[in-house]
Amino acid sequence: MKKWYVYIVRCCDDSLYTGMTFDVQQRIKKHNSGDGAKYTRSRRPVVLVRTEMYSTETEARKREAQIKGWPRIKKENLVRFDHQDRMDEKG
Repeated sequence: MKKWYVYIVRCCDDSLYTGMTFDVQQRIKKHNSGDGAKYTRSRRPVVLVRTEMYSTETEARKREAQIKGWPRIKKENLVRFDHQDRMDEKG
């Protein structure tokens, strides 16, 4: 069964971008070549700062949407401290 990943990259302007994929390394290459998300095209290079693995695409999509809805400080805390438990997060 294919594993899905939610990832966060730090862009060259220090912004954070959250996405999902089944091949993290290939996706980072796409972002850095300019073939990734529109947001990252003008913010290259990007550096991978976090990944989370999920069993299904649905789980990964839900988590991606959750993180994308967070304010920057909450995303930074997730990246820097990695102390939040996915099961306890409500948004």
